[in-house]
Amino acid sequence: MITAGPRAAWVLLIGGLAGWLAAVALTVERFKLFTDPGYTPSCSINPILSCGSVMVTDQAAVFGFPNPLMGVVGFSVVVTLGVLSVAAVGFPRWVWGGLWLGTLLGVGFIGWLIFQSLYRINALCPYCMVVWAIITPLLAVSTDQLWGGSRGPMGVLAEWRWTIVALFFAVVLLLVFLRFQDYWLSLV
Repeated sequence: MITAGPRAAWVLLIGGLAGWLAAVALTVERFKLFTDPGYTPSCSINPILSCGSVMVTDQAAVFGFPNPLMGVVGFSVVVTLGVLSVAAVGFPRWVWGGLWLGTLLGVGFIGWLIFQSLYRINALCPYCMVVWAIITPLLAVSTDQLWGGSRGPMGVLAEWRWTIVALFFAVVLLLVFLRFQDYWLSLV
C-alpha cells in the first residue's frame, strides 16, 4: 500500500476539486448553449478569452459528447482519491498506476486541445485553462507516488517532476503570449 504524504494528498484534493468545478461549470454552460444558441456563456470575456467560441467547435466534442463530461467523471475519481489520501488511506500500487495513466492521457489530450485552441480555434476557454493548469501537477503527484525514490529513468522523472511542471507552464504561457501578442499588447 502506498500512502500519499500530506502535500501530495492536498494537491490531489484541491486539484481534483478545481478541475471538477471547472468541468461542471463548462458542462452547464455547454448545455445552456445547446438549448439557446443565442446564449453568451459567462466565460466569454473578450475575443480571445471566449469559451463560447471554443464550445461550438468539433474539437469540443471529440468523442461525440462534450469534452467536459470526461472531466466531470475523471476529476470525481481524483477528488475521491484526494479525500481518502488526506485521511491517510493507502492505496495499492495499481490504483496509483491507474491515476498516473489517466493523468498522462489527460496531459496528452490537453496538449492536443492547447494546440487546437491556439492555432485552429484562435480562442482560449478560461475553464479549459483551469484544467490545463491542474492536470500536470496531478501527473507529478502520481509520478512521485509510483516512482519517487526509485532508480532509473522513472525515478529521475519523479525527482524532477516539479521542474517539468514549471517548464510546461512556461512553454504554454509563452505560446499563449506569442499567439495572441498583438491583442495582449493592444491592452497596454
